[in-house]
Amino acid sequence: MKQVSVFLFFLALAAGLGFPQEILTADAFFKSVSDKYATINDYEALVNVTAGKQVMTAILIFKSPNLLRMDFSNPQSQVISYDGQNLVVYIPELRAVLTQQTTNSAAMGTATSEGLRMLSRNYSIVYESGPAAVELPGAESERVIRLVLSRLSVAEGFRTIKLSVNPDKLLIRRMEGTTLAGDTIVYDFLQIKLNQGIPATRFVYDSPASANLYNNFLFSSEN
Repeated sequence: MKQVSVFLFFLALAAGLGFPQEILTADAFFKSVSDKYATINDYEALVNVTAGKQVMTAILIFKSPNLLRMDFSNPQSQVISYDGQNLVVYIPELRAVLTQQTTNSAAMGTATSEGLRMLSRNYSIVYESGPAAVELPGAESERVIRLVLSRLSVAEGFRTIKLSVNPDKLLIRRMEGTTLAGDTIVYDFLQIKLNQGIPATRFVYDSPASANLYNNFLFSSEN
């Protein structure tokens, strides 16, 4: 009788756990995040960028497939704009407009469908500590699923990238990239608003006429 009771106990335990239970792999979870971003036509977010002791704040807007703009409040009036072909950076402190022709839209915004697809090809993906949601460091009231991406090629600019994802909305809450030099750049995405019908005209940037213009500041357009 005792053996029957023990058997029933474990049977009930297994039923309560939903056994057999399918565990979502890190690759499968990452794909679900990428699929979510593929459904986003546009979004707006408050972004805090931390690089060492420097903290920058901007309103970021994105429109599928490749329009992106960041208007900074810190540094005041700084702008980064990408129209699918041309990257423009305005640095008010230097009164300088930097331009670069490029079609690498994923590099302009990793928190996009195309950016995430590129990461899946160029990085291996694992859970930081498992598939369960954990507290977000520095914002412990929030719970996220944390992924660690490690580069597969030396050509990648970040050695590792950590993604903190809201498990319910499947939206990236934080990105932490570690460069080859060991520096860490953190992007915190807050107040995310999806599919508001952002017009393409909001991505047009007219630089100040008094600013100095520097073309192809990253590399020659022929490379």
